[in-house]
Amino acid sequence: MTTARVAKSPAVLTEERAIFQLPVRAPFLGLGEFPTPIESLDTINDGDGYVKRDDLSSSLYGGNKVRTLEVLFAEALAREAKIIVSTGAYGSNHALAAQMHAPRAGLTPLALLFPQPTSESAKQNFRLTAARSKTLLHWSTLPLGMWSARAPRTYLMPPGGATPLGALGYVSAGLEVADQIARGDAPLFTHVFVGVGSTCTSAGLVVGFAVAERLGILARAPRVVAVRVTPWPVTSAVRIARLAVQTSRRLSEETGDARFVLSHREALGGLRVDGSQLGRGYGHATDEGANAIARFADHALKLDPTYSAKSAASFLARRRSGPALFWSTKSTAPLPPSGAIPASRVARRWLAR
Repeated sequence: MTTARVAKSPAVLTEERAIFQLPVRAPFLGLGEFPTPIESLDTINDGDGYVKRDDLSSSLYGGNKVRTLEVLFAEALAREAKIIVSTGAYGSNHALAAQMHAPRAGLTPLALLFPQPTSESAKQNFRLTAARSKTLLHWSTLPLGMWSARAPRTYLMPPGGATPLGALGYVSAGLEVADQIARGDAPLFTHVFVGVGSTCTSAGLVVGFAVAERLGILARAPRVVAVRVTPWPVTSAVRIARLAVQTSRRLSEETGDARFVLSHREALGGLRVDGSQLGRGYGHATDEGANAIARFADHALKLDPTYSAKSAASFLARRRSGPALFWSTKSTAPLPPSGAIPASRVARRWLAR
C-alpha cells in the first residue's frame, strides 16, 4: 500500500480492493467511511420506507460523489497526475467534493464551472469550491479550460465523474446494500430512489444490484428509480442504460468474470426514469421538493433543492409496492467557513442574485 503524502487525514491507495469479494485490478483510494447505514423512515413512511445514509460517507465531506472520487483519484495517481480537474455547474456537489478531498490524495484541485439557477445551497457550494480550487475557470473560457486540463500531469473528470470507471464506485455501493440485506440489516427493497443528473450513480447501482442477483446475494434485484434533476436527453433511460452496460463490461474486464456483462435490455429492465419532479429544469426548486426538505429534516437529513429534494419528493409520492429505499446523496458533514467571495465579476453577479 502507498500512503498519499499529506500531513492530515491521508488517503490510502491500494493496487487491489475487493468490491464485496470481487477482486478488481483498478486501484481504489480510501476516501470514504463505508459501509454507510440504512435507517428506517417509519415516522414519514408508515414502516416501509428506508434511507441509505450516503450523506455520512465522509466526516470531511460526504454524499454520493465520494465513491466515484475513490476510483477516479486513484486512476489520476496511477497516471502520475498532480492536478485534478472537476467540471460542472457552480453548485456542483461533485466539484466541491473534489476540492475538499483532493489534498488528502496529494492532488491540486482545479474547477471548470458554468452558472446555474441560484439557491442558497448552490451558493454555499460555489463559495467553498472557489475558495479551495487553485484555479477557477468559467464556462466562457471552456476552450482554454479544456486545453489547460490536458496539460501534462493533469487529470480531467467529466461532470459527475460519469465514466465506466467512475461508476464502479456505485457498483460497490449496490453490492454494499445487497450485503446489508443479506445480513438482515434491511428488507429486500422493491425500488431504490436516487436523483439522476450525470447518470453515474444510477448506472452503477443498476449494475451492482444485477451482479448481486447473479451472485445469489439477492433473490431479485431492486429496481432503480432515477429521478431527473437534469432534462432529457442527458438523463434519458437509453443513456443511463448505455453507461450501465459499459460499466458492466469494465467490471467484467477488471474481474475476469463474463457473468457480469449486462445487455442493453437487461440494463433498461433494472431502471425506471421519473421526470415528474424536474419542475422548470436543473437548479430550479419545486414546491414538492420544499415539502420533502421539511419532512426529511426530522430525520436530520439535509436535502438540497437541486438534487436530493427532488428524488425525495418522488420517493414520498411513490405507489406502495413493498419496502423502498431513498438514497441520501447530499453531505450532512459540517462545512468550514467559505472564505472570500471569488474575484470574478461573473461569479460576484451570480452570488448577488
